[in-house]
Amino acid sequence: MNIIIVGAGKVGSALTEQLSAEGHNITIVDSDPLAVNTTAERLDVMGVIGNGASMAILRQAGAEEAELLIAATSLDELNLLTCFTAKKLGVKHTIARIRNPEYTDQVNDLREELGLSMTVNPEQAAAQEAYQLLQFPSFLKREPFAQGRVEIVGVPVEKGSKLCGIPLSKLYEIAKVSVLVCAVQREDGIHVPSGTFTIQEGDTLFVTAGIGSLTTLVRNLGLEEKRVRSLLIIGGSRIALYLARRCLDSGMAVKIIERDHQRCLELAELLPQALIIEADGSRQDVLSSEGFDTYDAVITLTGMDEENLILSMLANRNGVGKVITKVDRMEYTDLFRQAGIGSIISPKGISRSLIARYVRGMSTASGMANMLALHTIVDGQVEALEFLATTATRHRGEKLMDIPLKPGILVSCITHAGRTTIPRGDSSFAAGDTVIVVTAGEHTISDINDIFAD
Repeated sequence: MNIIIVGAGKVGSALTEQLSAEGHNITIVDSDPLAVNTTAERLDVMGVIGNGASMAILRQAGAEEAELLIAATSLDELNLLTCFTAKKLGVKHTIARIRNPEYTDQVNDLREELGLSMTVNPEQAAAQEAYQLLQFPSFLKREPFAQGRVEIVGVPVEKGSKLCGIPLSKLYEIAKVSVLVCAVQREDGIHVPSGTFTIQEGDTLFVTAGIGSLTTLVRNLGLEEKRVRSLLIIGGSRIALYLARRCLDSGMAVKIIERDHQRCLELAELLPQALIIEADGSRQDVLSSEGFDTYDAVITLTGMDEENLILSMLANRNGVGKVITKVDRMEYTDLFRQAGIGSIISPKGISRSLIARYVRGMSTASGMANMLALHTIVDGQVEALEFLATTATRHRGEKLMDIPLKPGILVSCITHAGRTTIPRGDSSFAAGDTVIVVTAGEHTISDINDIFAD
């Protein structure tokens, strides 16, 4: 597929790297020569220097033959104009990154006129992910599948856990609910485990479970079930605004600490039910005076990753039940995770995943593949893919235990006739079923037949 990406910043570069690795022909466009040349040389893609909203520049980038244009600059207005221009030149699909909440309703109402196939709001998506994590504070991560009927959740194995030292084959005896561990994050790397795999303290299990089983799973594993009733947000960003609105609507008490006077006035007007404190939330004396260790949850949303890390470590040390940390630089994610700071959200990482999922969906719609959805888990190191089995899918009706799969691949869920099950060795799938596959391998999977080893 011919794809033009306008904007060679962090999101544009990350998308270029991922989509070019999946076999797409990428052209990167940016007005910054250094950014274009660096990305083009590093990833061996085409580069065009110039304004992405210019017809001449887009023609030079091959817009008249492109199936998709992604506008991922830091300016919403430029992204909208770029997509509008690209559509006029014949680009079939356009995606714009839109961050200003004031544009949300307008863009939705004018989507057809603007020629938009999809918009991505990184801050709104990050707030949604943070809100979901607050519903089950024990989980480090949540990813919904099968139209929300199934989730892959991150479960930490802490000191004294019932899971320490047991093989996965014994998990049902403790959980007493049908679940499947599809990946394990450990200091030595990522594992796609077999039944003989032994769980250790410090592991993070990524567990596939039905949505109705999550409460039972939390209870039987002895995880903390305390509901989040009070939330402290450090940093009054757009994410803070989106998240505070959701939490206030659900009955939580919300306090936001923000150092900028004008932003505090704006937040106070937009969030009359929240308590807005004008202060430097990075100072320990300020946090102590605001009683930050008395809150059920703390989320750090300052503009500096390093500051968020320190504040989250402080919250953890002081016994805050749920800590969520925002990370902008995705290369820091592993370091942050090793520091033991709880859950991590990355607006740029979420944006990349949403757009990559749309691109995979385009391939499915054009008959190139049968993928319905794609999610990245374990900080982008593992993919969970949802496929539709068709009459062209091999090994239909065969027991999973008899099907040769490529290394690092696991079938984690099957939906048949509207009923979703966590598969066992004697399970099988048929045409019309949806199948969720988890892979930690190096191979790119775009069709369900790609998972088979024969």
